[in-house]
Amino acid sequence: MTEILVQATSGDQVPPVTRVVEHPAWPVLKDAVERIRPWQSKDGSIDFGAEGAPERADAEAVVRRVVDTVEELSPLLPHDADYHVALVKDLRRWAEGGFEVPDFLDSLLAFQPAANRADGLQHLVVFPMYTQNGNPDRNLEAVVLRMVWPDWLAELERTRYDNPLFCGIKFEDFTAGYDTNSAVLFPETIAVREAPERFSWGGIFCDREAARFRRVTEAAVGILGVELPEDVAAMVHDQTRCEEAFVLWDMVHDRTHSHGDLPFDPFMIKQRQPFWMYGLEELRCDLTAFKEAVKLADDGVPQARDVQYAVLFDRMFRFPVTGERVRNYDGLGGQLLFAYLHKHDVVRWTDNKLFIDWQRAPQVTNQLCADIEQLYRDGIDRPKLVHWFAGYELVATYLAPHPGSKWAKGPDALDLSQPPRKLVDDVLPDEFPLSMFYEALSKKLRNVIASTRGITARSAERAAA
Repeated sequence: MTEILVQATSGDQVPPVTRVVEHPAWPVLKDAVERIRPWQSKDGSIDFGAEGAPERADAEAVVRRVVDTVEELSPLLPHDADYHVALVKDLRRWAEGGFEVPDFLDSLLAFQPAANRADGLQHLVVFPMYTQNGNPDRNLEAVVLRMVWPDWLAELERTRYDNPLFCGIKFEDFTAGYDTNSAVLFPETIAVREAPERFSWGGIFCDREAARFRRVTEAAVGILGVELPEDVAAMVHDQTRCEEAFVLWDMVHDRTHSHGDLPFDPFMIKQRQPFWMYGLEELRCDLTAFKEAVKLADDGVPQARDVQYAVLFDRMFRFPVTGERVRNYDGLGGQLLFAYLHKHDVVRWTDNKLFIDWQRAPQVTNQLCADIEQLYRDGIDRPKLVHWFAGYELVATYLAPHPGSKWAKGPDALDLSQPPRKLVDDVLPDEFPLSMFYEALSKKLRNVIASTRGITARSAERAAA
């Protein structure tokens, strides 16, 4: 990016900067947003009658500070000029309207990061939003990010994996909503008066995914005594390689939601289904990325083998033991992958060590992908409830259901006079509990996983030092 000589608030010149977070206005903006966040209710509004609420004049003054710093930083980001103009208008309208439920639709529509995915391009993003797997409330957040779009990835997207809305991104800095487990920036999380007809972008922070993957994988490998091939070990210790693996994995995963034989809404957010169906969908997308990585490796794409290791290790080691056990569909997918590989002797837990058959792992993992794809294809000709039971049967072939499950007892145990969505209430919060293997692993990895909250590549480096 071209260096820009900016003016300090006092009118004095400050040294040229190329990183937004190095500009003196950024910490001022960040501090102002952090002052606003505790004042907000769950829906993003500010109730001035609530205990601890500020005077309205104080809230207006802090919003003016946000506006001033956005305008001060905006010249560093000319590609975001229209967005920042709309953002300032939305911030002012929110304050002038008495800080009711925020509506940032105009600035959301003006923010178009997928229109220019130049590698290294920075964005300053300010929105009232919740952060997925992070903060559930629609607080004002500020984040500076950088695009990850190297030439090799752009070429794969252009020639093999068309995904014009996908944005690979990295953190530069962020407010408290991202000091969490959240690794995405999605437009549907932003407070707006009405949802747009379609969203035009979606971002995933590959640096957080990579740093988290490295820390958890390294710990799990040590705990389980896994003997890694030299190339795999080198990948786990290389942040850049891991970031490249994750951005490729994410790009293929993201597009898979709308590709293939799909018996239901591929994004499923519009439907209420048993959580194992969500788990199968997410696993299908990950295993499709794995399958494509096998093909890409045969074609000589150097990042492709790393994608395979990333999918296997993240799914087997981190996913099953992360988060609460209530409807944990990502955890379920990880359990299923491990159990499938274990049943087919690709992984063996013997003498307190985990052995992996590296040669057979791609073939058998692809077979699980094929089994799920066959489930989907057959589901096109099934009623919804029959399809749900077929999905349950696939999972239950490898994972033991809870002994008290009604669904495990079959259709005769359920009131089939109810619509299918009502039968979801009969699903247990933890329909497929952890195996004894994962119960033991969970206790040993719990603190490691907790330590990855808010992790970035830079924070991981500081911790290692």
